Amino acid sequence: QVQLVESGGGLVQPGGSLRLSCAASGSSTSMDIMGWYRQPPGKGRDLVAIITSAGGTNYGDSVKGRFTISRDNAKNTIYLQMNSLKPEDTAVYYCNARPFSVPSTRGSWGQGTQVTVSS
Repeated sequence: QVQLVESGGGLVQPGGSLRLSCAASGSSTSMDIMGWYRQPPGKGRDLVAIITSAGGTNYGDSVKGRFTISRDNAKNTIYLQMNSLKPEDTAVYYCNARPFSVPSTRGSWGQGTQVTVSS
């Protein structure tokens, strides 16, 4: 298992930017894939972006071209740069880490950080 600590959420106006961080500790093999998922109020949890230990990335359709995920393997930390934020980006953002062999639902989760986009 991996322990994950998120930071960087907050309130931002539409069109603004935020940067989320997620620091991991524990088994490195459980960090093969790290990423961000989000859960809007009253809805399910969806993929935002994931990144492998080799740097491969995948994004949810709604954030492509606006969000960028990056990873510092030396620090076991991932980042999510969010630009051109929209009200529909409002959600609790969760960090996830897992080995290649398991789905995200069976990985480790952080406690979540609230992102609110509102004027």
